[in-house]
Amino acid sequence: MNVNELATAISQETNRRLDASVSKIRHCVDQLSDEQLWWRPAESMNSIANLILHLSGNLRQWIVAGVGGKTDSRNRPVEFSERGPISRDQLLALLDAAVDESRQALDGITADNLLRPLHIQGFEQTALGAIFDSIPHFGGHTQEIVSLARQQLSAAYRFEWTPSTPEEGV
Repeated sequence: MNVNELATAISQETNRRLDASVSKIRHCVDQLSDEQLWWRPAESMNSIANLILHLSGNLRQWIVAGVGGKTDSRNRPVEFSERGPISRDQLLALLDAAVDESRQALDGITADNLLRPLHIQGFEQTALGAIFDSIPHFGGHTQEIVSLARQQLSAAYRFEWTPSTPEEGV
């Protein structure tokens, strides 16, 4: 394997992890009303809708602008101060667009591009560092969204996947 094949593998795995997270987010959103998407456990905490806005903004800043070289137009404070209503369809469209733009930024990335120094949100990073920061950040907030959905739905929450074989952990 040469270094550019490794860069392609990093891009593919990044996209796979984003897809898995988006699937979990959609699974949660599909179980909730628009009102529940804006519910906050406490005023100082985030709603699922705010987290979707935040994930979209973070991907655009770190991957689309940082790695992909597009213009950074993020307004981070609004991601958390917004109180809606923004519909589920609009929220998911924003998220899907950010993920699609991220895919484009990562498509065809080379080893040299991965090691390129970047300045993102006040941090000095390589493109690889930006990917390694942004994708776990996305996954962490995805689990927060799952938790917020479960808090609201309790026993009515439907799991996206449950083990069905001994190998899977039954």
